Amino acid sequence: MLSNNLISKYYYNWWKNINKTVFVIIVILFGLGLFFSLASTSLIASDNLNTNSYHFFLKHLLFILMGVFFIIYFSSLSQNDLIKVSKFLFIFFLILLILVPFLGVEVKGSKRWLDLPFLPRFQPVELLKPFLIIVLSKVLSHENSKGIYYKYFLSFLIIIPVILLLVTQPDIGQSLLTFLMWLSLIFVSGINLIIFFIFFGLVILSLIFLIYIFPNKFGYIIIRLKSFFDPSSGNNYQSEKASEAIISGGFFGKGIGEGTLKNRVPEAHTDYIVSVISEEFGVLFIIILMMIFLFFVYQVFKKLYSENNNQIKLILVGSISIILLQALIHIGVNIRLFPTTGMTLPFISYGGSSIIGTSIISGIILNLTKRRIVF
Repeated sequence: MLSNNLISKYYYNWWKNINKTVFVIIVILFGLGLFFSLASTSLIASDNLNTNSYHFFLKHLLFILMGVFFIIYFSSLSQNDLIKVSKFLFIFFLILLILVPFLGVEVKGSKRWLDLPFLPRFQPVELLKPFLIIVLSKVLSHENSKGIYYKYFLSFLIIIPVILLLVTQPDIGQSLLTFLMWLSLIFVSGINLIIFFIFFGLVILSLIFLIYIFPNKFGYIIIRLKSFFDPSSGNNYQSEKASEAIISGGFFGKGIGEGTLKNRVPEAHTDYIVSVISEEFGVLFIIILMMIFLFFVYQVFKKLYSENNNQIKLILVGSISIILLQALIHIGVNIRLFPTTGMTLPFISYGGSSIIGTSIISGIILNLTKRRIVF
């Protein structure tokens, strides 16, 4: 009886102190993702499309329920415990990422997933990213380091093996996202802009060098870039169909279950979910969705202005930037602003690893934006 009262009091205090606005935004985004999973993969469209069951929807629901556990767990930890746990989990998932080239499952020419006896198929990088942000933020905010550029160098030593492992899978989309997240952290930590842009240029040149030195491994990037800049070159079937879906949906959409993109493009409910939504619900709904994401960013940045701890500031910047960047890249691909990357839309796209990874980031954000009790 006493233990039940303690648990009830613990979670009452958790609920009382978390940022309710941020929590509601997270719930709304996951709820929309669940709804669009139902609309794009289940029997709602069975009269028009040859779908057979609620299989994907139920899996999506299961992943969200698992995500709720991670949100509550990581948001209820003390800040010190959050940092300690994150260090161990970073090492654990980094080891799993290292195992991908050896034990990974190859899908469409890429080895990005592990399928272990004690775990269902998952993408290690999605679970690594939240803890990578925390480890990088701790390094960049450490007060006893020899100097700011020494911190940058240490953070570079941490990020480079992760990016190299992603490049060899190959997964250029996640490599770019991870690199941009790191750039956002060093940018807000006060780096000289000249050095910042010089380093950025060197990394881009290194990527170009890799593409031309190993054409068999990275030739698909050239193909995607060619099809992006020259649509008549072919190899852009998915992008064309996604653009057609957005155009045909117009401002208000065709109506639920009336879209055809989900049956014409493989994995449309992951890589092209924005186009699926736009076709059935219209561009207006995409604008509303973008506004929800921007309001989410605004709420997190409000906390930054009142936060004095540099480490917490950097973790929040890294967490919200990786969500925003991933959303922008996904939307940009769907409207043909960027070449195809295979990037999911956080909270919305179907995919277990993406949902769990986003849930962990959400839990971290809730942890660091909640009201602190001062004794």
